[in-house]
Amino acid sequence: MLESPINKSKAKEKYIKIIKGVLATIYIFFACTMPVHAQKVKDSKLVTGTEKLINDITIKLIILAPIISGLLIIYFCIRRSAADEMDVKKWNNRITTAIVSCIGAVLGSALINLIVGYYK
Repeated sequence: MLESPINKSKAKEKYIKIIKGVLATIYIFFACTMPVHAQKVKDSKLVTGTEKLINDITIKLIILAPIISGLLIIYFCIRRSAADEMDVKKWNNRITTAIVSCIGAVLGSALINLIVGYYK
């Protein structure tokens, strides 16, 4: 199906607006920051609270990701056993996706936890 030139120009305009917004946000973030003393930032509630939040989320994700993935895989296997030949492939793909997602979630949260650990 061919797109009309009007739709392409509207899409280009939309992408240009998005890019301008992102660039403006980046400019404001870097240009409008004021220098602060490192000790004040380190001991601020925002930094310590964010650090605790990230630590709690990553630890809980490391624990919950395999449990939820295991339950999903069990559900997918049950559904696969009741499916016909065409649907078996879809359920196999879902099982594979659940396994890969579990590994990615655990490794990602462990990596984030490791990076945050260096800043303590």
